[in-house]
Amino acid sequence: MLRILFFLLLVFAAAIGFGWLANHPGDLVLTFGGYRYQVTVMVAAVIIAAIVVGVMASWWLLRSIWTSPYAISRYFRVRRRDRGYQALSTGMIAAGAGDATLARRKKKEALKLLSADQEPLLHLLDAQASLLEGDHAAARAKFESMVDDPETRLLGLRGLYLEAHRLGDRAAARHYAARAAEAAPQLGWASDATLEARTQAGEWDDALRLVDTQKSTHQIAKDVANRRKAVLLTAKALEMLDADPAAARTAALEANKLVPDLVPAATTAAKAAFRLDDTRKGAKVLEAIWKLQPHPEVADAYVHARAGDSTHDRLTRARKLQGLKPNNAESALAVARAALDAGEYDLARREAETAIRLDPREGAYLVLADIEEAQTGDQGLIRQWLGMALRAPRDPAWVADGYVSERWAPVSPVSGKLDAFEWKAPSERLGQIVETLPDAPPAPATPLPPVAKPAPRAPEPTPAVIDIIEPEAPAPRPVAPAATPAPASVVPPVAAAMAAAPLADFAASDPEDEPAPVPTRLPDDPGVEEAEPDEAAPSRFRLF
Repeated sequence: MLRILFFLLLVFAAAIGFGWLANHPGDLVLTFGGYRYQVTVMVAAVIIAAIVVGVMASWWLLRSIWTSPYAISRYFRVRRRDRGYQALSTGMIAAGAGDATLARRKKKEALKLLSADQEPLLHLLDAQASLLEGDHAAARAKFESMVDDPETRLLGLRGLYLEAHRLGDRAAARHYAARAAEAAPQLGWASDATLEARTQAGEWDDALRLVDTQKSTHQIAKDVANRRKAVLLTAKALEMLDADPAAARTAALEANKLVPDLVPAATTAAKAAFRLDDTRKGAKVLEAIWKLQPHPEVADAYVHARAGDSTHDRLTRARKLQGLKPNNAESALAVARAALDAGEYDLARREAETAIRLDPREGAYLVLADIEEAQTGDQGLIRQWLGMALRAPRDPAWVADGYVSERWAPVSPVSGKLDAFEWKAPSERLGQIVETLPDAPPAPATPLPPVAKPAPRAPEPTPAVIDIIEPEAPAPRPVAPAATPAPASVVPPVAAAMAAAPLADFAASDPEDEPAPVPTRLPDDPGVEEAEPDEAAPSRFRLF
């Protein structure tokens, strides 16, 4: 655009000049070789302009003839290069689309038209074609040769990193990522892989510096950087909690300031403050996060802030937490547990029932079972609450990549990902209980009431349920059994619950004088201490 404007200005200036000469007539006299030449100024200007144009045209013609061999060779060279780049582009597109045959053919065509030393993308196309054909050894060799070239070093490290991940060699993958991050800190994949390696090795200070680098190079957003720093500072504080509570408190308080709703940071800061006899500061931190996110770990740390407190003192602290967050299930459960420890059974029962109304889940029913055992010892009601706990939704727990942990951790034990643990309800309830069933001690076997036989058989012990003796009578008459096993789908949870709870013997007492056969249909009744008529069964277990 500027060149066009300059040309127009030049033409406009020439027109003005010739117009000025036309308006100011004059003569130009030249004497040369005894001759006297006289022309007007306008004619002289035209002659001079024609001479200049002729000289320029002659120079351009001579220069074109002189450089014509080079121009011709350059034309064919550019044409060859364009064809090579076209083949390279088509090959890269074919490699991305998964067409190994076309990618390999275009790679060969591009190698004929282009020089591999001058075009690094040819190495990448060759490696991608090898990967598509399943020749991973050739692809790795090509990536290793690319590492030796400074221009393609990062590309080769990236390829080797992906190949190491494919083979499951995490150590090699971290090595290549560390080399790439050292050469180019702005690479997101390299810095993330290096951060993962630092966190798994427990090098929290190096990981914090790497997060600061990611933030300064704008690889991650500010809120993401703050979250990662808070998790790393919390992990550092947990590691120093026993050896250096003061440093642990400083790190945890900084993490709590970055992310105020991070529960592990707040609880770690409070525990460090309690160890330093700064109960007021620790309680303030826990109260602040309790208002944002009521959590059982926060309640436990707050209630047990002082080791010398009595059970009623702990109940008072639990009531204070409830005042900060009323009408909340966690607040009610915290008061219920503290009241149970203090022997305030009526208060504990009311709060547990309130928690069930607000958020019915297994923890509240288990608390009711503990209250029932401590207050009345009614085994039937205890089993009833345990059965309802088994059918209720699970309590939230720390879950990362399907792994359920009792405590929070900064890194997932499955994938090694930072900040992977979430507070949520785990899934696959029955599967986990079945896996832990062999470790649970078996419940004692109990005898059954005699059947209509002169000599009844002795019962056989089972780990979790009571055996059923089948009668030999052809037409059995159903009666209420003294104890019946639960369905097969809930046998493992019941076994685990009965093994964990201090329950009494499950045997029935005072059987009827007239022996009766065992019913063929298994009812949902978990068992009673004496036989009852069929009409009373629905009302007794109405809560199910």
